[in-house]
Amino acid sequence: MGVQGPMPLLVVLLVCTALGKPVPCGRRNDLKPLIVGGIESVQGRWPWQASLRFKKSHHCGGSLLSHRWVLTAAHCFRKYLDPKKWRVQLGQLTSKPSLWNSKAYSGRYRVKDIFVNSEDTTRFHDLALLRLASSVTYNKYIQPVCMLPSTFVFQQQPDCWVTGWGVLQENKKPLPPPYHLREVQVTILNPSRCYELLRIPSLHPFNNSDLFCAGAEDGSADTCGGDSGGPLVCNMDGLWYQIGIVSWGIGCGRPNLPGLYTNVSQHYNWIQTMMVLSSAVRSALVLPLLSLTLLQAP
Repeated sequence: MGVQGPMPLLVVLLVCTALGKPVPCGRRNDLKPLIVGGIESVQGRWPWQASLRFKKSHHCGGSLLSHRWVLTAAHCFRKYLDPKKWRVQLGQLTSKPSLWNSKAYSGRYRVKDIFVNSEDTTRFHDLALLRLASSVTYNKYIQPVCMLPSTFVFQQQPDCWVTGWGVLQENKKPLPPPYHLREVQVTILNPSRCYELLRIPSLHPFNNSDLFCAGAEDGSADTCGGDSGGPLVCNMDGLWYQIGIVSWGIGCGRPNLPGLYTNVSQHYNWIQTMMVLSSAVRSALVLPLLSLTLLQAP
């Protein structure tokens, strides 16, 4: 689980010094027309969606949190740990942009650092933070998503969606041309129903709040290979909040076997702390100013 309790003075000071005012998040352009049935998306509908690219090919999904940070799944990096070999693509509908698409390459960013939440060494937490080597430029196709420290309110809420460039069916070929981002509406199951369907001991409501189930019990809505690390988002009062990260599942689209997602709210404090502290280290003024502030404090 993430760091609990109130944010310490050190972190509060670093927030004010290093980050300044928060930027708007969770907003999108509701472009028309949408594809009937909610299968293939359109550019700008999910402006925080990222494509994590290894050796110039799409490998996992991700989501933009701020100008320098992307959230994804830790298991995407089990074999490939060197951040220099990764790129993050933003603002594109296709996972395979043309060589002549200059906008695609202007929205492609190098990865400077990969952070995995390893505070509890006895458990594997399937989320990772990527710090980008340069600042992302926002536009109508590139915007950050919001987060919340608690997502209980979204259980059984219908307006939740998951997006990705993964395969369309279990044991099928990769996404066909034009390799466009797909979207599907899912239902978030309560913990007891999740455990009832999957019967995995570590998913028992009393044992683990790190994961949750989402999808459709008839198997008609699910994620599959290539969707890992992508965001599950829900709408509340006109803003979109990421509550889950595509983690794993038993097959794809099987009845009574919903997908499993990392619960973002369980790591909210860790995410915020990592973003603040890592950003602060990059500033040559933060620590001197902090020291001066502490010396002058009563």
